[in-house]
Amino acid sequence: MTELKNGIVLHTEVNTQVSLDISNYPGLKIIQKPKHGQLVINKGGQLVYFPKTGYKGNDLLRFSYKENKEIEESVAIINITDNFFKPRARLLLQLGDQLIRNESIALIELVKNSYDADASLVNINMKGVDIPRKGVIIIEDDGYGMDIQTIKNSWLEPGSDNKEKQLKERAVTPKFKRLPIGEKGIGRFGVHKLGKHIELITRRKNHKEVVVTIDWEAFSKHHYLSDAPINIIEREPEYFKGTETGTKIIISNLHKEWTRGIVRDVYRALNALSSPTDFSISDKGKIVYDAQTDFAVSFIIDRKEWIKDIPSWKDILDYALFYFDIKMEGGRITKFRYKFVPWDNMTRVTGRFVTEKDKPISDYLDLISAPIKSRNKKEDVNLDDYEIGPVEFKGSIFIRDKSVLKLVLNQITTVSDYLDSNGGIKVYRGGMRIYDYGEPGNDWIGLDYNRFNNPSIKVSNNMVIASVNIKREESISLIEKTNREGFIENAAFETFKKAIEHSLRQVEILRRQDKDKIDANYRLPRQFEPVLKTIDSLKGVVEKRVKDPILKKEIKVIVERIEQNYKFMNDTLTKTATVGAGWSIYIHEIEKIILEIEKVIKTIPSQNRLTALVEHLSKIIENYAQILRKTNRKSESISKIINQALFNIEFRLKAHKIEVIRGPNSKKELFVNVARSLIIGTIMNLIDNSIYWLERSNKVKKQIFIDVIEDRNFINLIIADNGPGFSLPFEELLEPFITTKPDGMGMGLNIAREIMVSHDGKIESNESGDYKLPNDFKKGASIILSFKKIKK
Repeated sequence: MTELKNGIVLHTEVNTQVSLDISNYPGLKIIQKPKHGQLVINKGGQLVYFPKTGYKGNDLLRFSYKENKEIEESVAIINITDNFFKPRARLLLQLGDQLIRNESIALIELVKNSYDADASLVNINMKGVDIPRKGVIIIEDDGYGMDIQTIKNSWLEPGSDNKEKQLKERAVTPKFKRLPIGEKGIGRFGVHKLGKHIELITRRKNHKEVVVTIDWEAFSKHHYLSDAPINIIEREPEYFKGTETGTKIIISNLHKEWTRGIVRDVYRALNALSSPTDFSISDKGKIVYDAQTDFAVSFIIDRKEWIKDIPSWKDILDYALFYFDIKMEGGRITKFRYKFVPWDNMTRVTGRFVTEKDKPISDYLDLISAPIKSRNKKEDVNLDDYEIGPVEFKGSIFIRDKSVLKLVLNQITTVSDYLDSNGGIKVYRGGMRIYDYGEPGNDWIGLDYNRFNNPSIKVSNNMVIASVNIKREESISLIEKTNREGFIENAAFETFKKAIEHSLRQVEILRRQDKDKIDANYRLPRQFEPVLKTIDSLKGVVEKRVKDPILKKEIKVIVERIEQNYKFMNDTLTKTATVGAGWSIYIHEIEKIILEIEKVIKTIPSQNRLTALVEHLSKIIENYAQILRKTNRKSESISKIINQALFNIEFRLKAHKIEVIRGPNSKKELFVNVARSLIIGTIMNLIDNSIYWLERSNKVKKQIFIDVIEDRNFINLIIADNGPGFSLPFEELLEPFITTKPDGMGMGLNIAREIMVSHDGKIESNESGDYKLPNDFKKGASIILSFKKIKK
């Protein structure tokens, strides 16, 4: 049936009846009968039209009815044709299988329907589900229920646009003022996914009770959908008595055997249906748990032993160390709360609380995306460019190191196992979860990939329990996929994602600082030799898992190079005490990266990505090994070294319209004993950092200042800029893998420090103001490379 402005169109086939539900037209009277068929009112209260045998074309029916005590006239155009889509009865079964991926999503779709029906409680009861023929699943809610017209005109219409209309009209539910979560009209396929026999009992306020029964085994035997039998009866209330309303669905003759693993997965999914991070952090740093009172899901199963040992998220949350509570509106972070909460027995470290008013966060409130490598420039992110609304991002981050977890847990797998199954960033709209975000294997924010590239500062999915919360009525631009696996990846979704990525970067920077304190005080010391064992393990995984002979050979060559460079570094480091303290941290990070490569080989079949990751590790080790190799050092003119570095980077400086100002001493013929290529590379790296941050500043005139100052023992090369300055203490930025760049690895300054240490020199900032700079550069970043004078 198609609605017109002043009437309707009924469609039918040649020699096939079509009906009109006259309950929608009270007081209906026929004004003009159709010419090419007959009308009959059946026992079900429907007006049935029978076209004449063989007739094909249009027929016309005029009628009147009462509306608001007024007599209205309308027309029904009856279109009789032999050109129809004729859906097979099995189509619904196929759609149920393909649109609803698994049992968890099937149940969740039914729970969402209860939410849309204004329910406060949904009870899910499973009995004997390990024996399909005897098993029963019952889903019952206390929502507003359905009457017979809703059943016929909505529930039995797959793809009904009823909820979509409610959403467009902002029609909220009467009790809890909810907008519908579903809008595709396919959630009911959840029942078809679970069992072959369905009984639905429902009642709306001041209406009779309706019972619908569907036997899918009998249903599938019929050729066409229109021939399939569906039993619908209306009766005096027998289950929902008195003023009770709601819906009860009884699913039997189950499609499959439910195992312990499936039930546990479903139980976890239902627990995660409402946000697992319903807490907030107050202005004073107090973590306050928010109780959700208007909607709850109860899960009961006769095999209680299957789920009794599954901890709740609140049990696990006690073992988190880092918490965050962020709100983003438009193009800015409007609320930022980060709290480090050491365990009671962590007496050697102190907790802290950081807000949007504190450094470095106050410098990063504007939302920006990580720059694309091909164009090293920030991109502003603004949620108001689309209908996304405010975004709340809350979560807790855990440490998985066994030596640290042993401080509070005898059975450390309690936390790690839970995080493996439940970790990640989940998305909630209107308080209800959007699947598949946060499920194992769905790395939608790229946490695992980013952690491989920077394992020290980045967090992976199995380290975090977090939720992103958006409002239903304000996030219209985020459109759910028909298969219920997330949002359509349109421009609005990319903006949504970039806003979350920006906020997470700020949390990761703060968390890294606090984690270093924990590692320094509680982590067991790491030795160099285990890394060689880890490389051997990697060789074994490559040999066993990589099937492509050409790819295997290519990776083995790179791994051999990694091993040779590492052995050289190991031998050198154990024989000298002149290298920096950061090496022990760096060695640990190498081990992490190798383990991440093993994980990629086991889980990701992409040849290009695997090769890129292994080459990435090789490059990191090569960079550090280069510092330790015996490089020819000789007396070099510092002014000529500066000239060469500026020549090498001249094009980039011009492209970014940055002026270089040379101090009077920078052109003097002062000599230092150095490995020329290493020092040129270091200067280029420092200038490159200045270019990056100047490009992200609001400076109209971007400048870099270079000068040389000679004192009693050192020749000091100063490089300063008029950008925003350092967001973190300079000493922290010298540590490996510490960075505030969205796409940075945190290696540049650490390598610079190691190069200067290997030259018996040092690297410092000019924050103390020991060296006078022109006024324009006093608030920017300034770095001093100090070289020992050549003894005469």
